Amino acid sequence: MTDVTAPDRALVTDPGSIPPHTLRRVVETALEEDAPWGDVTSETLIPAGATATATLTAREPGVLSGGGVFVSVMHAVDPAIAAEVHVADGSRFVAGDHLVTVQGPARSVLRAERVALNLVQRMSGVATLTATYVAAVAGTRARIVDTRKTTPGLRALERYAVRCGGGRNHRNSLSDAVMAKDNHLAVLLADGVDIGDAVRSARERLGHTVHLEVEVDRIDQIEPVVAAGVDTIMLDNFGPDELVAGIEVVAGRALVEASGGVTLDTVAAIAATGVDVVSVGALTHSARALDLGLDVVVTA
Repeated sequence: MTDVTAPDRALVTDPGSIPPHTLRRVVETALEEDAPWGDVTSETLIPAGATATATLTAREPGVLSGGGVFVSVMHAVDPAIAAEVHVADGSRFVAGDHLVTVQGPARSVLRAERVALNLVQRMSGVATLTATYVAAVAGTRARIVDTRKTTPGLRALERYAVRCGGGRNHRNSLSDAVMAKDNHLAVLLADGVDIGDAVRSARERLGHTVHLEVEVDRIDQIEPVVAAGVDTIMLDNFGPDELVAGIEVVAGRALVEASGGVTLDTVAAIAATGVDVVSVGALTHSARALDLGLDVVVTA
């Protein structure tokens, strides 16, 4: 087994952190898309009794996410495939490390190969990018969190990958919290509704367990929003000096989230201002797939 080290602050988790019904739906949909009437190539060329051993190998360094998902794809195609995961999700690896080994009917391994690879490469890319952002804010109070800018249908997997990289998750869906952003405020303004009054009314009608967050893009908007009783205020596209000034206005009455155009070049300076949360859409919308390969050896 490869000697690995988990990234700082990583929440190393297991595939059980992805709801089983969600994972099953993703895998079934992907397999149906890839082989709606079977794998014609393997069924034509590969002997029915052939067996194969395949090793998932890193071609570049990174943080693993999706080892269990990789195995789940294999098992969805054929429960007879045996699997051994060598590196835990949330762990770092280097080029050449063996991550997962599977063995079973060759036709089944070959049918599952591309879907299994696509998912683990995508998830590991998200985890690796997240770990880089987390490392950039080390020593500050700021948490790196994701956004809803995820690949449709893959949100649960990509958010799990963010956790594997040491990041945290924002609200999962529109159903999870009240979060008034710029377009909501624009509608209220057009209707002549004062934002402070709107937030205060929402606070009175919401249950005590429902989180209330409001986005602002000017310092003068902060006081009426915080005074109305928000749990979190998002300071959108504020520069470092503006963030410091905004935090002073909030004065500990709400969590402060920085958002908007956050990059690896700017995240350290943003975190150093003392914000509680830095939300980064790039964790999921701009992560590239990691270069992992599956080396297959087929025996008759």
